[in-house]
Amino acid sequence: MTSIDDVIRLLEAAKSSSSSSASEPKKKKKPRKASAYQQHYSKAFKKVQNKHKTKKGSWKKGGFKRAQKEAHKEAKRRSK
Repeated sequence: MTSIDDVIRLLEAAKSSSSSSASEPKKKKKPRKASAYQQHYSKAFKKVQNKHKTKKGSWKKGGFKRAQKEAHKEAKRRSK
């Protein structure tokens, strides 16, 4: 019978050989460029969000939804 150490060594060897069998090294994917609308929306949301938050910093009831709607409206106006 083989010991547990032998089994562990075999498993580690199999794991390392399967990962090294890939001929190409993994390349880092660069993030996609944000569209003009996404950039306008982001700025509009940051500008609007404080109106819809409490002093403590949490969202008011329905505040996120209202802020999101207002930011989309502003972004739509800006991106035209």
